[in-house]
Amino acid sequence: MKQYDLYALGNALVDIEIEVNEQELERLGVEKGVMTLVDEERHDYLLSHLHGNIHQRASGGSAANSVIALAQLGGKAFHSCKVGRDEAGVFYASDLNSAGVDNGLHQLEDNHGTTGKCLVMVTPDADRTMNTFLGISSELKEQDIHFDALADSQYLYLEGYLVSSPEAHLAALSAKKHAQANGVKVATTLSDPNMVRFFKPQIEQILEGGVDLLFCNDDEALEFTEQSNIHQAMDVLKQSATQVAITLGKKGALFFDGNELHTIEAHPVKAVDTNGAGDMFAGAFLYGLTQGYSFADCGKLASFAAGHLVTQFGPRLYGEAIDELRAFNQRNFAK
Repeated sequence: MKQYDLYALGNALVDIEIEVNEQELERLGVEKGVMTLVDEERHDYLLSHLHGNIHQRASGGSAANSVIALAQLGGKAFHSCKVGRDEAGVFYASDLNSAGVDNGLHQLEDNHGTTGKCLVMVTPDADRTMNTFLGISSELKEQDIHFDALADSQYLYLEGYLVSSPEAHLAALSAKKHAQANGVKVATTLSDPNMVRFFKPQIEQILEGGVDLLFCNDDEALEFTEQSNIHQAMDVLKQSATQVAITLGKKGALFFDGNELHTIEAHPVKAVDTNGAGDMFAGAFLYGLTQGYSFADCGKLASFAAGHLVTQFGPRLYGEAIDELRAFNQRNFAK
């Protein structure tokens, strides 16, 4: 039996979330609804000039949100990422440890640099807009991979944002190669429409030779495949992944399990913040797969988890919300 259900590789970013209106984004020249890479000066400028309600910070990054979701459901995960030895880096490591996610961040004394951070701007329509300063995350490289832990995992999860850094992109390719050589299944995500627009060749390299599972939303799927409808996009994505999960927002999700298509309805909720919804979906879905759930049940669990998340602010669940997710899982799927 493998020690870990999931080994993830991703950017380590301290998320700062702020509620704003669309006029604020327009005033400061921020493109709505996507992730934009910025330097530290621009990030700090926005943080000091945006008018809105600031929420508590969290150890973020797409892969981190997913492995924490899996851990909250009771799974065992290892996350490889890179932070500096600054206050934000210490906070990030402590937050991961508190979530029960194994990592190699005890080696902070070796990391000279600034921990990455992400300003997450949430508008009244629950849409999230991210401006990201990668910091030392952009220096994530092959030497930061814990190959023994990777080989001892059921799945490797690669966040699509890694392709924005040349070194991190090479690390992702190395991790995929090592995983496949050791019988570890590979899952990845397209992450964001801007990743597809500006880094499509790098994403194609990640997908070259195929992956076991690909996550994306409808906008990313249409952008990447250059198709006009989601079923055509699915047909294209099936050429690069054995299994595919496409989230459709309020319309639910569309899955291909390797043999047939499934549709899952979204849970009817009032969304206030969609930040982290895709990450929660992927984490819960991967938890189900590693526990032997059917593909359809994985989709149902993931849909409930993501729907639960968007009713609150922040990229992950806390307190009673975690208990409710575990109870839903226990009541409907756990053996």
